[in-house]
Order: sequence, then structure tokens, then C-alpha cells
Amino acid sequence: MSKSIPEIYGSLVFNDKVMREKLPKDIYKALRKTIENNTHLELDVANSVAVAMKEWAVEHGATHYTHWFQPMTGFTAEKHDSFISPVGDGQIIMDFSGKELVKGEPDASSFPSGGLRATFEARGYTAWDPTSPAFIKDGTLYIPTAFCSYSGEALDKKTPLLRSMETLNTEAVRILQLLGNKDVTSVSTTIGPEQEYFLVDKALYEQRKDLIFTGRTLFGAMSPKGQEMEDHYFGALKPRVSAYMHDLDEELWKLGIPAKTKHN
Repeated sequence: MSKSIPEIYGSLVFNDKVMREKLPKDIYKALRKTIENNTHLELDVANSVAVAMKEWAVEHGATHYTHWFQPMTGFTAEKHDSFISPVGDGQIIMDFSGKELVKGEPDASSFPSGGLRATFEARGYTAWDPTSPAFIKDGTLYIPTAFCSYSGEALDKKTPLLRSMETLNTEAVRILQLLGNKDVTSVSTTIGPEQEYFLVDKALYEQRKDLIFTGRTLFGAMSPKGQEMEDHYFGALKPRVSAYMHDLDEELWKLGIPAKTKHN
């Protein structure tokens, strides 16, 4: 690792520190007001944010942007568009507008529908969620978004989460003020993140149809009951696994994800 962890941590995230540096003061304050109070985002503010976000992304090697969302398919979804905009004489500029930042219109007909709708009826829209910071991955600016139908129905996993957070905020503030705390204006909902993963050798994985077809083990040998084979929690990391974890930690830290613990 050529740089220290504090230097690379969050270096690929358009976070509050970057916004303070890149945005004019009035634009930054307007955006913070939108994030903290759920107020409407004006188009001129969105345009200024889009320009700053694009310039920052290009500085870090990004060539494309995508509205990144979590539809109800169990996977994330994304469609990548370049910043390229033709200007004539065979020339281009790198352009990104507030309209492109705030709203997208993906082809919702690409999602499983069971034949219940025709392509022209697949009206799905992505809307920028400014409470989640944009980030860069593999040369693309990822813009976290919510995914809703034309009529406002939730088509993803994020929209119900945001709505539940807003409901909890409203009711919690009401209760606290009834109890005498009149200074409370908002309540933030947080949760401690934890993620585990399991590494399987590719050659062994390809021999296991259950892993390939279902993504999980359906049959196999029982694990050692007394840790006889030294595959316990405190066992030494194997070199290949350790190298993978090292690379993964570095990429996670760049995205501002506090990966902390490694074990067998």
C-alpha cells in the first residue's frame, strides 16, 4: 500500500469534505439543507452539484456515470452512460447536468415481469438519493438512487427503507416533544453494518452444481466437531486468502467502508 490508510480512506467518495471543497458556500448550504431536512432540491443547486461531481469524478479517472439502485430481484442494477457530449467538428466535451443527476428513466421492461406488461408500459424511474454519497468504482461514478414507478410505487429495497426512516423520524420527534424536549427537530436512524463472506476455490466451486445453481451448499461433509483440522476462528490466514483480504480492504477503505476485522 503506497499511501497510508487515512489518506486513501474515502478517497473515492463524494463525501461532505469533498462537497465543502468543491461547491460554492450557498450551494453547499442548500444541499445540506436538502439532506438534513428533506427539503426540495432546486434545479440550479442540482446543476452546480452535477458540475462539481463530474469534475471531481473525471479528476479521479471516471469516464461514465450510473444511477445505481437495488430492484426487487436480489441484485443491484446499473446502466452506464459516458460524460461525452458532441459539440460539432468531431469534438466532444465532458458534460453532466443537474437533470441527469437527479432523475433517470431506465428500461424497466428488462426486469422480470411474468409477462404482465408490455415494454411501453414499463415506466420505472430512478431518483437521486442525496443522503447517500456518490462514489467511484472501476472508472464509473456511481450515484445511489431510489427506483419508483410512474405512480410512485416502490420498485426497490431502498424506497421503503427511506420512507420508514422518515416515519420513525416524524413519530420520534412527536413523542420527544410531548415528553418535554421541545428542542428536538429530527431523529436519525442508524444501524451497525456487518458483512461476512466465504471464499471458495474456483476449481472446487465449478465442481459443485449446488453452489453454481443456488449460491449455497445443499450437500457436503460435516465440519470437524473438535476443530481437529486447525480450521478454527483463530487459525492462521492462508497466503492466497490473506492477499485477497488485503486487496479487498484497500478497495473498501477507498469507498469509505470501515472494514476492520480479518479472521480465518
